[in-house]
Amino acid sequence: MTATSEAPLQHLNTQPHFGIPGQRFLRAYTPGDDFYEALIQTHQGLSDEQSQLVNARLVLLLANHVGDLRVLREALSAAAQGV
Repeated sequence: MTATSEAPLQHLNTQPHFGIPGQRFLRAYTPGDDFYEALIQTHQGLSDEQSQLVNARLVLLLANHVGDLRVLREALSAAAQGV
C-alpha cells in the first residue's frame, strides 16, 4: 500500500477514542481537548528543533504502545494522505 492509496482502514480506529478507563465525561470531546492542551503545554518553551524531537519521541513511544504492525501501517498511510 502506498502513501497515496485509499484502501479502507481495517484495523485503525479513527473515531474519537480519548478517555480514562472507568471515568465518564459530560461531553465526549473533553478528553481529546485535555490531551490537546497537554500536548501544547509539552511544547511550550521549546525550540523548533526540540519540539520536533519531542514529536518524534512521542510517535515512537505510542507506536511501541500500539504494537500492532497492521494498525501502524494503516496509521502511516492515513497520516501521509494529502501531504
